[in-house]
Amino acid sequence: MLAELVAVGTELLLGEVVDSNTAWLAGQLANRGVDVYWSQRVGDNLGRATAAIRQALQRSDLVITVGGLGPTEDDLTREAIAAALDETPAVDPALEEGLRGWFERRGARMPEMNVKQARLSPSATSLPNALGTAPGWLVRRGQRMLVALPGPPREMERMWTAEALPRLGLPKATLFRRTYKTFGIGESSVAERLGALLSAATPSVATYARADGVQVRVAAKGTSMDDAARAAEPAMRAVEDALRDVIWGVDDDRMAEVARRRLLERGATLSTMESLTGGLLGAALTSVPGISDVYRGGGISYAVDLKALFGVPPEVLERHGAVSAETAEAMARAAAAHFKSDYALSTTGVAGPSDLEGRPAGTVFIGLHGPQGTESERLDLSNRTRDGVRERTVVGALMLLLRRLPGL
Repeated sequence: MLAELVAVGTELLLGEVVDSNTAWLAGQLANRGVDVYWSQRVGDNLGRATAAIRQALQRSDLVITVGGLGPTEDDLTREAIAAALDETPAVDPALEEGLRGWFERRGARMPEMNVKQARLSPSATSLPNALGTAPGWLVRRGQRMLVALPGPPREMERMWTAEALPRLGLPKATLFRRTYKTFGIGESSVAERLGALLSAATPSVATYARADGVQVRVAAKGTSMDDAARAAEPAMRAVEDALRDVIWGVDDDRMAEVARRRLLERGATLSTMESLTGGLLGAALTSVPGISDVYRGGGISYAVDLKALFGVPPEVLERHGAVSAETAEAMARAAAAHFKSDYALSTTGVAGPSDLEGRPAGTVFIGLHGPQGTESERLDLSNRTRDGVRERTVVGALMLLLRRLPGL
């Protein structure tokens, strides 16, 4: 089965609203073994919305529209679907009665403009909306089906799950996915290691560059999740063999979670001292449940003199400056001593603009202290925004820690 998604709303084209609905639906369909070949966004224009829906019905087995089911004049999805089907919608008395009851139960009078939400095309079945006033539509045309869902995500997700999905009779197939997360290696290098795996149709293997490193997704279909997992197993083994030294996690793993796990395995503790990240590293760590088992605490030594108060030797600061490998290492050692931890991470650098010593924005140093000694790493993040520099520095610090703490 081929599916197509059509999101309706001018706000999507203006960038005022991010279209998370079709991404969620694409995941839902993939999990049921349904392929999504096309996804469109179209504004609140009757002609263009009609053309988009008509084209979708010509080439896809299942068309899902999202949005445009409200009561205002620019909510045109019902009209566009009816035009694409060459039908004329009319007010359904039962739907109108239900809408008026919805408002009465809330002690309000229904605005007459809401009557348009009770319109139904001759070939459409209404889908109840338990969370709002906009009913959905289900249309069957021969072997093709169309589902119209409301735009608010909470209403859309509930209607899809409780009303649309049970009526569609989707094929009994499912998709198994495993995502491997890597660090310290570029996407082209990952692709080179994987070689012919990337050109296989099934199981499919694909690479994606993400903020926390290059990810490799293995996917396979089957009549059940067990069948799909068995079909994916040879490709998974091949990916693991090719990337074993750079894989830090799988699926929904987060770096801070993996760091906690590996510190626990060693009975070790961690602390932090941050300059340019201003607490972002500590926030990433403390977002993990149970992190208090391993994370002792941290300090934000943004001012140069505060680094010395935390224990960074003044001569290091005088000789090398606040933004240097030497200072990053001294900060990590000072944090480990101050917070009495086995490991310590530090961050220092120039988030932007250039600092007083003329270093360009994006110059970053990360320090790591542990039982094996102290090291540092320099990052060149000159092509990023100020916030981008700070966020990527957090990822870099956690990457450095995980490389020091391989899985047991």
